Amino acid sequence: MDQGHITDEAPDALGYAPRDAGRRRVGRAGAWAAGLLLAGVSAVVGCRAADTDGITPVPQLLAFLPWLTVPTVAALLIALLSRWRTGMVWGVVVLGSLAWFMEPYGSDSEPSSAPVSGIRVLASNVQFGRGTDALIDAITRHRPGIVFVEECDYECQDSLARDSLETAYPYRQAVRAGGSEGSVILSVFPLKAAPGVAGTMGMPGATADVRGHSVRLQLAHPMPPLPGQTGVWRRELGRLADFAAHGADEPTVVAGDFNATQDHAAFRRILAAGSLRDASRLAGASRTPSWPSSAPAPLGTQIDHVLVGPDFSAEDVRFLELADTDHRAVLADLTLHTPPSTSGD
Repeated sequence: MDQGHITDEAPDALGYAPRDAGRRRVGRAGAWAAGLLLAGVSAVVGCRAADTDGITPVPQLLAFLPWLTVPTVAALLIALLSRWRTGMVWGVVVLGSLAWFMEPYGSDSEPSSAPVSGIRVLASNVQFGRGTDALIDAITRHRPGIVFVEECDYECQDSLARDSLETAYPYRQAVRAGGSEGSVILSVFPLKAAPGVAGTMGMPGATADVRGHSVRLQLAHPMPPLPGQTGVWRRELGRLADFAAHGADEPTVVAGDFNATQDHAAFRRILAAGSLRDASRLAGASRTPSWPSSAPAPLGTQIDHVLVGPDFSAEDVRFLELADTDHRAVLADLTLHTPPSTSGD
C-alpha cells in the first residue's frame, strides 16, 4: 500500500473527519434540533429567572414549567448522540435551572400565636355550571365552612340555594351571571358584603365573622392568559395583588381559579403584596395538578389555589376529582390564629 496517500485529517467541531460526510450531516442536523429545543426552553427559563412572564407563548409555557424537562432531556440526548459538546453543557445548565425553579415557592412558616378556630375551605371551578351536582356531593361529604365557586351560572347558584344547602350555608355573596362570569361564596359563618375585585369574570368579596374574628374573603377568577389577551390576564392578577396589599394587616383568604401557577411572576406578586402563602405549600402539596382534570396524574398544572395570610396555618390540602368539570377542587383545612395585634405579645 502506498503510505504517501494516507493523511491525518483533523476532526471538525462535531468530532467527525472531513471524509465522513454522511455522519457529519447527521451530526449537524442533530445539533440543530438540539439547539432549537434548548433555545425554546431557555427563553422560558430566562423569563422565569428575570421575574417576568414575557409574551405569548411564554406565559402559556410557564404554566407547565416542570414538564419542560422533557424537551430538555431530549435535546441533551440528541446533543450526546451528535457529539455536540456545547449542547451537552447547555442542556445540563438548563436542566439545573429547571430543577432550581421546581422547588416549592414561598414561605412555609407557621404562626406562633394561639389558635382561634379551624376553617375548612373548598374552592371549585365547575366549568359553566356543569360540575354543580358533583360539587354538591363534595360539599355534603366534606362539610367545608367556606366554599368558593367559580363559573357558577344562574342554574348553578339556584341549585346551591336549595333545600339543605340553603340551611347549611345561610350566608352567601355572589355575582349572578351566566356562563363563566357567575361566582359565589357560601359560608356557615356570618358574612358582610365587601367590594369585590373587578374582572371580566365575577370575583365577589366578603368579610366573615369567624367566632368574633373578622376574616377578609376574596374569590379569584382572572382571565386565562389566552394568546392576544395576556394583557387582560396580567391586569386582573395585578388587581388581586392590589387587593392583597391593601388588606395585609387583616386575616385574609383568597381562593379560586387563578389561571396562574407559582412560575408566573404575576402570581408571585400576589403572594408578596399581602404576605400571602399558598396553603398547598404549607401542607406539602405544592405543584399538585388541578387542571386539566382529564390529564392523568402527575400531568397537568396547579392553577387553583387557596392563599392565606400569615395568621393562618394549613394542616391538610387535598385536590378532589369532580365529575363534569375540567378542574379538580381544592379542599384545605386551615387554622386561624390570634392576630398579633390582639394576642397580647
